[in-house]
Amino acid sequence: MATVISVTNQKGGVGKTTTAVNLAYYIAKTGRRTLLIDFDPQGNATSGLGIDKQDLQLTMADVVMGQASLDQVIIQMSYKNFFLAPSTPHLADTEVQLAQAEKRFSRLKNAIESSTAEYDVIIVDNPPSLSLLTVNGIVAAKYVLIPVQVEFYALEGLGQLLETMKLIRKGMNPTLELLGVLPTMMDTRTTLGGQVYQEIRKHFPGKVLETIIPRNVRLAEAPSHGLPIGAYDKFSKGARAYKALTKEVIIRANV
Repeated sequence: MATVISVTNQKGGVGKTTTAVNLAYYIAKTGRRTLLIDFDPQGNATSGLGIDKQDLQLTMADVVMGQASLDQVIIQMSYKNFFLAPSTPHLADTEVQLAQAEKRFSRLKNAIESSTAEYDVIIVDNPPSLSLLTVNGIVAAKYVLIPVQVEFYALEGLGQLLETMKLIRKGMNPTLELLGVLPTMMDTRTTLGGQVYQEIRKHFPGKVLETIIPRNVRLAEAPSHGLPIGAYDKFSKGARAYKALTKEVIIRANV
């Protein structure tokens, strides 16, 4: 079975999609068959990889509603071992329908388990909210990776996410683990950055990843070109950071 890593933070703008896309890309580069599931109705992972959402016949909205299998929506990327299950804003409409549906918390888990394709790693990019979709993303996962922007309000709302994880572990997914907390958008030039980083380490003893993702212009530019950072500028600070993160995740998740 594939190791499923859910990239989650209900706070927007923390580098969640950037992390999901680039982690998936670099894991695929190591020779592991990697599937990135865009489970965010904004579909930023889909467009950030150069996919035109208008051209999509089937997406994760169809999978969630049981109208298509996961295998039917998957796109093989031009990078070796890298596959994408795309999303469009239509996924947001499914949430209302899901609220009344049977097995509403385990739709994604069941879709992954029904897949006949074999993957080593599956990365799920969740919406920036504690919604029914995010709960699906966590129920389906073995590990949760939390990107946290190194800024003043960094820890706000994280207690709620950890509480949700605890409830899911108790009721639906007893093997769920926190893979780690990833500091993102760190500005090393400011004193505040260093102070917040220390605060995050204090708050999550032993769970903060060694890799820090810096603020990096090239990293911000890459999605507008439809490319992961490794294909856009592999020598940039951002690319080096995500490469280092990949090594750390592979060791921590034992994949």
